Amino acid sequence: MLSFKRKILLLLLPVALLGTLAFTNVSYFEITKNLDIFATLYKELNTFYVDTLQPEKLMRAGIHEMLTNLDPYTEFIPEEEMDDYRTQTTGRYGGIGALIGVKNDWVIITDPYEGFPAARAGLRAGDKIFEVNGKSAKNYKTEQVSAMLKGKAGTEVNVKILRLQADGSEKEMEVKMIREEIKIKNVPYYGMLNDKIGYILLSGFTDRAGAEVKNALTALESKHKLKGLVLDLRGNPGGLLNEAINVANIFVDKNIEIVSTKGKSSADWNKSFYSLNDPVDLKIPLVVLADGGSASAAEIVSGSLQDLDRAVVVGERTYGKGLVQTTLSLPFNGKLKVTTAKYYIPSGRCIQAINYAEKNEDGSVKRIPDSLKVAFKTKNGRTVYDGGGVDPDVKAEGEKLSNIAFSLVTKSLLFDYANQYRARNEKIGDPKQFTLSDAAYNEFVEWVKKQDYTYTTRSEKLLEDFKKTAEKENYFGGLQVDFEAMEKTMQSDKQKDFEKEKAQIKSLLEEEIIARYYLTSGRIQASQKWDKELEKAVEILNDEKKMKEILAKK
Repeated sequence: MLSFKRKILLLLLPVALLGTLAFTNVSYFEITKNLDIFATLYKELNTFYVDTLQPEKLMRAGIHEMLTNLDPYTEFIPEEEMDDYRTQTTGRYGGIGALIGVKNDWVIITDPYEGFPAARAGLRAGDKIFEVNGKSAKNYKTEQVSAMLKGKAGTEVNVKILRLQADGSEKEMEVKMIREEIKIKNVPYYGMLNDKIGYILLSGFTDRAGAEVKNALTALESKHKLKGLVLDLRGNPGGLLNEAINVANIFVDKNIEIVSTKGKSSADWNKSFYSLNDPVDLKIPLVVLADGGSASAAEIVSGSLQDLDRAVVVGERTYGKGLVQTTLSLPFNGKLKVTTAKYYIPSGRCIQAINYAEKNEDGSVKRIPDSLKVAFKTKNGRTVYDGGGVDPDVKAEGEKLSNIAFSLVTKSLLFDYANQYRARNEKIGDPKQFTLSDAAYNEFVEWVKKQDYTYTTRSEKLLEDFKKTAEKENYFGGLQVDFEAMEKTMQSDKQKDFEKEKAQIKSLLEEEIIARYYLTSGRIQASQKWDKELEKAVEILNDEKKMKEILAKK
């Protein structure tokens, strides 16, 4: 049951929207009644509450609580967060072009962007930032240092860093840079997988996503006789609707419906969106890679190309976000991003996986069960389904991280060792050819053993849970000898994990090391060497008969 204070907070938002509400005859009385209750309630609170109220803090809490009861995509964006919002939608900001993070109370460079001031000035992953323009940055939070580094394009920023040296010491360095307008690329990498199959990684849908994909494909086709193309949308969270249409348009003809939207009442939300431009290539065999992180605009592209039988979708079922958001202006330069419609891809299906209108008694959301999904037909007559993301035409699961590999990643041990490797080695070979020697891998293993490092396997967790349950039920006394024997055997086997999972750990470490020299493009090329889903995509593109069978009516 909600506390009295929480109930009060739920009433606080409507006054902020008083001038913008569109009332209907059905709800007019309820809206005005509750606005009246709210205004009176706040007036009495302000007059009689024992302590001085903080209106903004109280209102923000009320806004948050109210929107939490809707869907996670409807949100209030206050004026002070508008810069971050614009960066999300445009991919642009003024700064040095680097990702930063916190490690051991230091803000560090984690990933310089290729071609921007930070990378050109030689900043590396692992560099500790301790001063910006003469102001100490030690013990600062990430967002505070980010604000210090950002600024108007053309202005100078002086950054003092500590850099790891080959002998393990740290050297103080001063780096001067001129801030630029940073445009985060939607296509961070494209290239050839072999002599005939091209690859384009599309990681977002901000401004010019369609143009970037078009330029990448044109560049590949100008230098190679492409026999196939992989468009990688894995992990792509989506973005602008119009850019999704532009990307699909590259591969489908002009005046083809790509997506339609339907809202509750307004004709403004009930629209059909068509490809407007001449395509770049209607014939190239196309595979779209997708997974559970592919959402929204990424699902429009993968789903529409599947519905139009233009591409084979390979990978895992996508996220299932079939909702459209519209941004509305609020007083005092705030914004309301509100869900206004659902979208439908060419077959007529909506791939929304969660029904936010109907929640369980505990407040959790309901996923649409498979039994309630409806069948639709693609252009060629293939059967596809709504209500749960885009199902791949060919399932292919990515490699799952072992317990030990996951712990090495999350505890930044791969990151730290790659920094040491870079400090000791000025250069490495071609990123597609670089491999870590067994001697170097063994050196890494010995280094890890000297760190404060432990990890828990799933089996250990289950064994510990079993022990607690047995103790509660007074069975453990008779099982203790067997339990300790199992625990000892498990610890012995666990010591062998570095050898048992060597191939996976080594490939992850190679990827991290290559990124120190060749940044994002190097990391992507390194990851392709052990990418099972990408391997499956290439296999399908190499089999013309298989492609035709998949896209044919069943």
